[in-house]
Amino acid sequence: MDALRLIRTARHLRPVQIWGRLAEPLPRPAPRSTGSPLRRPTAGAWAPPIARDDPFQGPDRLRFLNEDADVSGASAWRDRSRSHLWLYNLHYFDALTSATDAEGRRRRARLLARWIAENPIGGGPGWEPYPVSLRIVNWIKWSLAGAPFGPDWLASLAAQARWLERRIEWRLLGNHLIANAKALIFVGLYFEGPEAERWRLHGLRLLGGQLHEQLLADGGHFERSPMYHAIILEDLLDLINLAGAMGQGGREVADWIAASRAMRRWLRVMSHPDGEIGFFNDAAFGIAAPLAALEAYAARLGLPPVSDNLAPLEALTASGYVRIAAGDAAALLDVAPVGPDCQPGHAHADTLSFELSLGAERLIVNGGVSAYGADARRQQERATRSHSTVEVAGGNSSEVWAGFRVGRRARPFDLQMGEADDLAVSCAHDGYRHLRGSPVHRRGWRMTPNSLAITDGIEGGRACAVARHHLGPGVKAEAGADWRSGRIVTPGGRSITWRASEPVTIQASEWRPRFGERMATQQLVFPVGRRPLNVVLSW
Repeated sequence: MDALRLIRTARHLRPVQIWGRLAEPLPRPAPRSTGSPLRRPTAGAWAPPIARDDPFQGPDRLRFLNEDADVSGASAWRDRSRSHLWLYNLHYFDALTSATDAEGRRRRARLLARWIAENPIGGGPGWEPYPVSLRIVNWIKWSLAGAPFGPDWLASLAAQARWLERRIEWRLLGNHLIANAKALIFVGLYFEGPEAERWRLHGLRLLGGQLHEQLLADGGHFERSPMYHAIILEDLLDLINLAGAMGQGGREVADWIAASRAMRRWLRVMSHPDGEIGFFNDAAFGIAAPLAALEAYAARLGLPPVSDNLAPLEALTASGYVRIAAGDAAALLDVAPVGPDCQPGHAHADTLSFELSLGAERLIVNGGVSAYGADARRQQERATRSHSTVEVAGGNSSEVWAGFRVGRRARPFDLQMGEADDLAVSCAHDGYRHLRGSPVHRRGWRMTPNSLAITDGIEGGRACAVARHHLGPGVKAEAGADWRSGRIVTPGGRSITWRASEPVTIQASEWRPRFGERMATQQLVFPVGRRPLNVVLSW
């Protein structure tokens, strides 16, 4: 069975990914670690980029992903008691943008000097291409903000660029390639001379090809994760900022501006009224900048604002998401494929899930993400049962496994939308086609200013199915005597009534709004049989 699952997963890989995996362990000459090209003089103003939360809990204590640790010793950079993602964050140096006073700047300078001294070329997680890419950008941002960079810092920066240009992440593709390209453009514009020009042109070629492939016609990123979409949007804004500071223009910059505008519009559609992203695929707060911060950054760069006016029905058809809104209610609907076939690593088995907000309060949610390991927790968080959709035969709609693998993939079809009377959307998917009878899940949503009706049906097959509606943080549910009706109360005191064609079970659930954070919540669970299940929420 594992061999078949591996075949179902690997058959979607591109030849370049297979070659990248085979070539990764091959020896390559280490870059020279001394000397650097000359710095390029700035020709314009460097706008303040988005600042990150300050991770310093003390001189040698840092907090990432809601976990803090002492990093005073050289072994901290490779501490196996920490998750790989925690160590990645340590090596990113995002903290450079959060310095607000002289002592904070001194702490960061000491940490940067320690990194150079305690991380020889090629050793440990800090030399993996992704953290190298983010660190190059963060060091340059700090320098452009006025930090004095000595010869050893500049030499290390150049050595990291030489290392990276030979280790582009073709085996992974996706957002990693954009991070690699951004770093090469940054270092190629920060320095001048033939070597810097080689980095710049390499990065521009890579980024141009990847933006053409990875940005969809509606402005969405092809991995269908609002969190990674926001990360890549910030990447483009950083590049626009750098081009202005270095006096660069031309077709590439115009393309970045146009792409960023489409991405800003997409992110506005996929944000709840509270201003934060919807939780589809890998998504959590605190990793990517929220919409308001990105819009403020765009304004500092002189980019025109994106309209706040959204239609009652907004269809991001290339991405596969739909937003419906009436009164102060807004629902985000997932009618999307799990991601690009070649790289669905951030996908969840969440097809036909949805989230619902009333004003700034989230009523129905997906589970979110708290960890990136390859363990049972990661499996649970990617599973269909952790999302507000239908689970058939206790299985996942897409075959998510390990940390970032997907075998079978659910394919949505028969999307229909209308807004003549009420806002109505319906869609089906074939993610359970491998089961006996090839069952198909079909779901419909119908919204009025005072209600949302959800209809679920299973066409074909005899497997047991359940619909789960996960409630937002602090939202409490109760059922009436017949278990087919009841009410929901939000933390703000708002009361919502519900009724259903089948009896409910109110079960414990979990919401994971940030990495390292898990909150106890509730879920409404309904059986879905031969007859369609109808659930109506009224407010």
